[in-house]
Amino acid sequence: MKILHVISSVNPESGGPIEAVRQLSDAMVRQGHGVEIVSLDLPSASYLADFPFTVYPLGPKLGIYGYCKNLKPWLKANVSDYDAVIIHGLWQYHSFAAHSVLNQLRKPYYLFSHGMLDPWFKRQYPLKHLKKYLYWLWGEYPVIRDAKKVLFTCEEEKVLARQSFRPYKANEQVVNFGTAGHTGDLAEQRALFLNRFPRLENKKFLLYLSRIHPKKGLDMLIESYASSHRENPAFELVIAGPDQIGWQKSLEQQAVELGVADNITWTGMLSGDLKWGAYAAADAFILPSHQENFGIVVAESLSCGLPVLISNKVNIWYEIDQDGAGLVADDTLSGCNQLLAGWSSMAESDKAALRANARRCFMERFEINKAANSLLDVLSG
Repeated sequence: MKILHVISSVNPESGGPIEAVRQLSDAMVRQGHGVEIVSLDLPSASYLADFPFTVYPLGPKLGIYGYCKNLKPWLKANVSDYDAVIIHGLWQYHSFAAHSVLNQLRKPYYLFSHGMLDPWFKRQYPLKHLKKYLYWLWGEYPVIRDAKKVLFTCEEEKVLARQSFRPYKANEQVVNFGTAGHTGDLAEQRALFLNRFPRLENKKFLLYLSRIHPKKGLDMLIESYASSHRENPAFELVIAGPDQIGWQKSLEQQAVELGVADNITWTGMLSGDLKWGAYAAADAFILPSHQENFGIVVAESLSCGLPVLISNKVNIWYEIDQDGAGLVADDTLSGCNQLLAGWSSMAESDKAALRANARRCFMERFEINKAANSLLDVLSG
């Protein structure tokens, strides 16, 4: 099978959708399938050189919406070469243009919304939601309505997607989702990470690894950490991830005012062995997000046997809770306090049990080959 992914960007800093495409593509190629990607990136973008699959970068794109004059002509000329087309993400030009061409050619397509229909955005940004409603009927709703399947990564995401806009009609399908998980030598990677950040040597720390963005609850985490640290200064906090919107400076000032700036390490974005080394060196992973469709980083943590402390707005929270692979609480300051207090007071024997459960949870639920096979079953159906 030859598969085409349509996505706005393959920039690794753009978050979960492109990492999902990369991981799924890798698994499918190993099974003998062909995978190519069309994006709106500039052909000169530096990150394209390291991307492991064929990418057709058709940029430039204009504005936040990402209008790209080259996309429709390229799709019209090439889409017949593919057995399956998957659109990733909504609310940008690539989904509108792909639907327009594919519908005109009567070419079936599949859509991953990647959590972009979650009602959290409606509650958090009501004015932006109103603007989206003006676009919904003629722009995004047809993309969803006409997809052969709208693909969701868990039952929670599917149910939440129904709550944001009306009318809503979709041929819904839940597919397994996941990641390849850890590769390499964890001991060597741990040493590499600690060599880069020597102040963390022989210290316990909680690891946050994700984009620095308001929806992730970082301001709440820092406030909660400051309160916890006054009572129990046994562990540090490591915040790893790209600062895409310039929020980090404000968060650093918050840490200064709360008296914990010296106990927080900001690493920037981590990848490769350094990323795995951070997982290996951490005591636990924490993500108190207000909205998280799946959370590739959560699955990666589990693959390293690292327990996860997450909010119940991370859509795979139920599976984590069922498998005893971590702690779950509300996406509030009180919930964050509960996560930190629960971990701090937990006996070492109970932490060891969570570590064993974490790895087992990953292998049974989120290992990438299971996810790839689940998707391939849908595409060939």
